[in-house]
Amino acid sequence: MDTREIAVKQADEALLAQLGYKQEFKRAFTPLEVFGIAFSIIGLLPSIASVLFYAIPNGGPAAMVWGWAVASLFILCVGMSMAELASAAPTSGGLYFWTHSLSSPRCRNLLAWVVGYSNTIGSIAAVASIDWGCAVQVTAAASIGSNQAYVATNAQTYGVFAAIVFTHAIICCFGTSVLARLQTVYVILNVCLCLAVIIALPATTPAEYKNTASYALGNFSNINGWPDGYAFILSFLAPLWTICSFDSSVHISEEASNAATAVPWAIVNAIGIAGILGWAINVALAFCMGTDLEGLLNSPINQPMAQIFFNSFGQKGTLALWAIVVLVQYMMGSSMLLAASRQSFAFARDGALPFSRYLYRMNGFTETPVNTVWFVAVLAMILGLLVFAGAQAINAVFAISVTALYIAYSIPIVARFAFTNKFKPGPFHLGIMSLPVAVIAVAYMTFMNIVFFFPTTPQTTVAEMNYTVVVLGGTLILSLAWYYFPVYGGVHWFTGPVANVDGEEEREKKAGDEIDTKEVPADSS
Repeated sequence: MDTREIAVKQADEALLAQLGYKQEFKRAFTPLEVFGIAFSIIGLLPSIASVLFYAIPNGGPAAMVWGWAVASLFILCVGMSMAELASAAPTSGGLYFWTHSLSSPRCRNLLAWVVGYSNTIGSIAAVASIDWGCAVQVTAAASIGSNQAYVATNAQTYGVFAAIVFTHAIICCFGTSVLARLQTVYVILNVCLCLAVIIALPATTPAEYKNTASYALGNFSNINGWPDGYAFILSFLAPLWTICSFDSSVHISEEASNAATAVPWAIVNAIGIAGILGWAINVALAFCMGTDLEGLLNSPINQPMAQIFFNSFGQKGTLALWAIVVLVQYMMGSSMLLAASRQSFAFARDGALPFSRYLYRMNGFTETPVNTVWFVAVLAMILGLLVFAGAQAINAVFAISVTALYIAYSIPIVARFAFTNKFKPGPFHLGIMSLPVAVIAVAYMTFMNIVFFFPTTPQTTVAEMNYTVVVLGGTLILSLAWYYFPVYGGVHWFTGPVANVDGEEEREKKAGDEIDTKEVPADSS
């Protein structure tokens, strides 16, 4: 380790001590690898494959192309607002830590609790939804290989899903250095896959499936029946689910080198690159998907993008490419479980989760929080059981991975400007644009959360209802019930982030930190 690396390491540890925490993780993530975890979780091509069912029936090719472009700009505003907070206070607790530091003393504990649980629920749902998407892609490969004779049952798909989550848990128990190096591999494979599809799909698609520019860029096909304007807005759900969970970089802040700079730029760059490459992928798909949209949605392969590939590349070509798609989706799930385990570790460190005493433990051999890895994995498997309640129930898991996270994203951004605090910007700062960008970000997240609660079609049945509000509302109500529970509830003992640095000097540093307005109790340890 050279002199500069030592200086950066010391600066990272000093900043963390100012925030109240001792250095427990090994800082093995380089700036590229910090970017890698956010970009690999976005996992462009497999993510787009998983959520084409949002865009195709709500506008078709025009919505895929222009809906993606519009939504990406709004998502970038969300990322920039979050990046400012991450630069000022890079800690694994991230969102709930910022909320507690920037909110009024009268409500900071409750708000931090809500944000912490929303972030935890959203992260676990993201693990479940990504790995469920991977399981569906694996069964789609089996369908392609059998000339569409094989159709997986819910039980078979769940078995594949559980196996994927289990292997991800094993991977995430490895040491930090191994996990960091994997991110570079994930980035390279992601980018290569995107470029391969953007180039190869137009080159190999038969003439009968190629669309004209007027159709690909201008045809609006509204299948689900909502008014055209609202259907176009519903198409935003595809990029929203794809370009999400970029707070993952925040949750590995304590494992990152030069975190105050690396983390915010990882967030912004991941969103920006994903927006551009994702738009190019959607353009390629729009030109090469043919005009039978209902045929794509009702394909026996049960995967619209897989059917598009099958039409263009044939069975063998599709299987070869689809194997890489599945691999990239698998890597997404691994990175998401890693980030979710770090968020849960930080929340348990401050005593907010049930069994925090056991979850806040670092494995002596790997120097990673193995207990929280398995905690997240088991809860993700439990969420996956919703598939047996029907297709709309498992779709609610997809939606919660966005709606719960948007609640967690919005509150600290609002707290920064709504309450009196001593926020001190970090190296990444938008200057006078901070407030306008924050207003756009919060307004957009609030509006899209409401959109996520609507059913797929205006004429719906009990089985086809959107149960996102039920699942999300139920989990949040349970967390609030736990907060206000008599005698044992969090209202009686939760005081927000708990300093664990050793010595009076570190406690004084925490007390003087300009992002934090609270007084540190004299007996903090």
